[in-house]
Amino acid sequence: MNSLKHRLGFVICILISCISFAQRPDDASEKLLPLIPMPKELKVSSDEFTMSNKTKIVLSNEKFRPEIKYFNEYLKKNYGFELPIISEMPTDGNYLMITQPDFDAGFVEKYDLTMNQNQILIVAEGNAGLFYGLQTLIQLLPLEKANELKLPCAQIRDSPRFQWRGMHLDCSRHFFTKAEVKTYIDYLTLYKFNVFHWHLVDDQGWRIEIKKYPLLTSIGSKRKETIVGKPKWDKDGKPSKDDKYDATPYGGYYTQEDIKEVVVYAMARHITVVPEIEMPGHSLAALAAYPQYSCTGGPFETYTKWGVSDDVYCAGNDSTFFFLQNILSEVVELFPGNYVHIGGDECLKDRWNACAKCKKRIVDEKLKDENELQSYFVTRIEKYLNSKGKQMIGWDEILDGGLAPNAAVMSWRGTKGGIVAAREKHKVVMTPGNPCYFDHYQSKDKVKEPLAIGGFNPLDSVYAYNPLPKVLTPEEANFVLGAQGNVWTEYITDFSKVQYMSMPRMAALSEALWTPIERKNYKNFVMRLKLHSKTLDKMNVNYARHFLTQK
Repeated sequence: MNSLKHRLGFVICILISCISFAQRPDDASEKLLPLIPMPKELKVSSDEFTMSNKTKIVLSNEKFRPEIKYFNEYLKKNYGFELPIISEMPTDGNYLMITQPDFDAGFVEKYDLTMNQNQILIVAEGNAGLFYGLQTLIQLLPLEKANELKLPCAQIRDSPRFQWRGMHLDCSRHFFTKAEVKTYIDYLTLYKFNVFHWHLVDDQGWRIEIKKYPLLTSIGSKRKETIVGKPKWDKDGKPSKDDKYDATPYGGYYTQEDIKEVVVYAMARHITVVPEIEMPGHSLAALAAYPQYSCTGGPFETYTKWGVSDDVYCAGNDSTFFFLQNILSEVVELFPGNYVHIGGDECLKDRWNACAKCKKRIVDEKLKDENELQSYFVTRIEKYLNSKGKQMIGWDEILDGGLAPNAAVMSWRGTKGGIVAAREKHKVVMTPGNPCYFDHYQSKDKVKEPLAIGGFNPLDSVYAYNPLPKVLTPEEANFVLGAQGNVWTEYITDFSKVQYMSMPRMAALSEALWTPIERKNYKNFVMRLKLHSKTLDKMNVNYARHFLTQK
């Protein structure tokens, strides 16, 4: 084994000594490859590596076997062969070698990938780094199925700019099957995202099985009808009688076994699933099932229109908190990641203003007003989550009335909330509506575009996004974990439209979150995206094609 280690060390030194990283993505000497996101450092040669079923994988550490298994399964599915795995250096033929650096890199998502005509070397400190190196290798594979696959030789050193690289999907307003959710995760995998924010609960539908409260799914997952198009509003801000509805009953939810399956699927791709269980607002679907946890006692029905309901959880009733704690006790068992998202946004205070129990809570807890009552609510939930070993994250409204002690903030109403939270030394994920909301239009030609909620977030604005506000000091900026793209589905009725609204903006965001600023170049990105679009075609993705006419 010592001889193998010395031989590995010799090969690593020889290969890495050949690497030069002076190229920029717009340098004419750098061959254009369909790599998205653009690696941190890259040099391309004119040589090719030929991969076939005779190519061996040299595995020096068993901890990397799951990633190798994933890679072999990909080859089997797409090309019809796998690579044999060996533990000793081969005496003939070409090979793919997986190893760790002799030093402690301290960064599990970092990898080096070096290729020549005879060998591919991936050096990774952690499993995630190896996985990302293999994803880069997959992007270099030819699309056509063949017994021998020609790969362009390249030398890459790579690591992400941000640790939170997230994509969100709203499965409450419109429900997507378990298979469709897995396909969505495949897109995240392609672009090296590592967080899937799963929006499971809202006024329009409760989508996660909670065994202690079966009415959440038997009642709360269903709505009797669904508004068609955009709601109209009368002069008092109430829904108009002119709104049109599709009278077809609508429903769907994920069993706990479904949830476990999706979580395992994501984990195998080094993606953490963050569930969102909305509170204290956006809770009408839950209150339709259990009206006793409201301020008025109901009755209610799951919301059939878009917008925000006046009815929210009663903050003055202790039984409300026991109800939510029981729900969360099942949620935290299903999701092994550190974070649970509690929403916290758009909680209308009308019911609290008129509720005797909520008024009493404000007096008893010496709170100023309903904003501080919301802070009390959120802080109480946070203490429970912390007791379960979880961190709470919520939309930036959780800042109102004072931020819970350990909470992380997702800044969606611009960047102000994120700036405030970072200055208070709270972790922040930037996700401002402009440009991170992918339910917004991506072309000004709204006649040809599918109905969207509004706004305008074209591909170039997504690509240009920088999650670090210039007003933050370097110390404050350290609290910005990264950013996330959001796909809200009020007007996204099927998975084909999810694809259209998210792709290729997802690709643009991946480069904004992975690639160093000095390596970014929009013109070069579009050129690579045109090459990469052939992969999307092969995957049968219904992507927006505006970029194909850009120069």
